Amino acid sequence: MNNELKLRSHTLTQGRSRAAARAMLKGIGFTDDDLARPLIGVANTWIETMPCNYHLRELAVKVKEGVRAAGGTPMEFNTIAVSDGVTMAPRDESIVDEP
Repeated sequence: MNNELKLRSHTLTQGRSRAAARAMLKGIGFTDDDLARPLIGVANTWIETMPCNYHLRELAVKVKEGVRAAGGTPMEFNTIAVSDGVTMAPRDESIVDEP
């Protein structure tokens, strides 16, 4: 395992001053073994309301499996998703249904 990558993750997970961070991570299921490995962020724009991003949930699962197989600990996080079909509506059309 590359020690340089491990040291970057240890900034978040090692030492007395990071006890609260470790407690939070353990509270959501991470183990001591998980936290000893390099933490790898997996960004995901999955959203249930857009067909173009709908498949990304399943893709993120596979990415996280690969991170684990390579000796890391994946940490998935979400980020904004914008849909052309919603944001590019003509000016005279409302994208919000009115009663």
